[in-house]
Amino acid sequence: MKVAFPYMGTTVIYKKLLELLGNQVVTPPKPSQRTIDLGVKYSPEFACFPLKVITGSYIEAIEKGADTLVTSGGNGPCRAGFYEKVHRRILEEEGFDADFIVFNSPYLDWNNFIKNAKKIKGDTSVFKVVSSLKTVFYMIKKLDDLEKRVQKIRAYEVTKGQTTKVWEDIQSIFDKAYTKKEVQRAYIESMVLLDKIKTKEVKEDKRLRIGIVGEIYVVMEPTINIKMEEMLGNLGVEVERSQYLYDWVCYSTLSKMPLINKTHEKKIVELGEEYIPINIGGHARQSVGHIVDYHNRGFDGVIHLMPFGCLPELVTQSIIPKISNELDIPVLSLSLDEQTGVANTLTRVEAFVDLIKGKKRKKIS
Repeated sequence: MKVAFPYMGTTVIYKKLLELLGNQVVTPPKPSQRTIDLGVKYSPEFACFPLKVITGSYIEAIEKGADTLVTSGGNGPCRAGFYEKVHRRILEEEGFDADFIVFNSPYLDWNNFIKNAKKIKGDTSVFKVVSSLKTVFYMIKKLDDLEKRVQKIRAYEVTKGQTTKVWEDIQSIFDKAYTKKEVQRAYIESMVLLDKIKTKEVKEDKRLRIGIVGEIYVVMEPTINIKMEEMLGNLGVEVERSQYLYDWVCYSTLSKMPLINKTHEKKIVELGEEYIPINIGGHARQSVGHIVDYHNRGFDGVIHLMPFGCLPELVTQSIIPKISNELDIPVLSLSLDEQTGVANTLTRVEAFVDLIKGKKRKKIS
């Protein structure tokens, strides 16, 4: 079985887990213009942007030899819950041969979850499966910690682009780690690399911090969101995303265990419930909750990313003016699709950063 997965964020994690469970892994190429063109060509015109990009990513993975696609499912009103069925039909109609293994929340269907887990683990022993999960979970935590540090350092780097290059090197270092000890060594080596980056001294009251919220795919995959984190870092802004894999895994695992679920994500959902009391799917409630959280933590502004036509995030967008006025925090909404231009987006982001700079100066004076 040659397995692949949707390309999103720090893909070394998905690759590592599948490798440790004894699979031959085909990592799809990083999404490019060709990926988008393929997705747009074969997907329904009014499908959301992530579906189109993932369609292109699947085709490129199959071209590299993948015969099985492993992905997560979805629930609630968001169309992500139908991705697998739509993708399966598109690939069949266009003559691409691949099987799907879809992991929905185990709380929805334990039998199906276990059935899929058995397919993925093959002949791997239970002991090895548990050991592999521990190693990968540890890797997720360490990589998320490092990425958060990268998002701060990038704003003050002396040599533009150096932090991004180091982050790419860090992911390559982690790709060679197969045990918890090797992950720890990779983490220490990565910290040394980050320590070597020369940065400018900026006083605390001069620093700008922006949170990024929105739909998980456009928030986590830089090739789809026009490298928003790099763009802001190059403008001298510290960045924090609403979505990190470690937080998502912890919250998803403990979501049905309220007595022991003490995750930050749970608090975020509670903050969002004031504005969106019912589950409307996607990450709308989390997006709203994170805006409130960023305000409470003293962030200077928020950028809201959403795929064009994303229904949950359209609801978020409609609530944002009310939140922004009530909390006095600037929020910029950006809709992304295959037509999005870099120059136009950069101009809007630069104007937004100028606005929050002015607001901060006014507050200090």
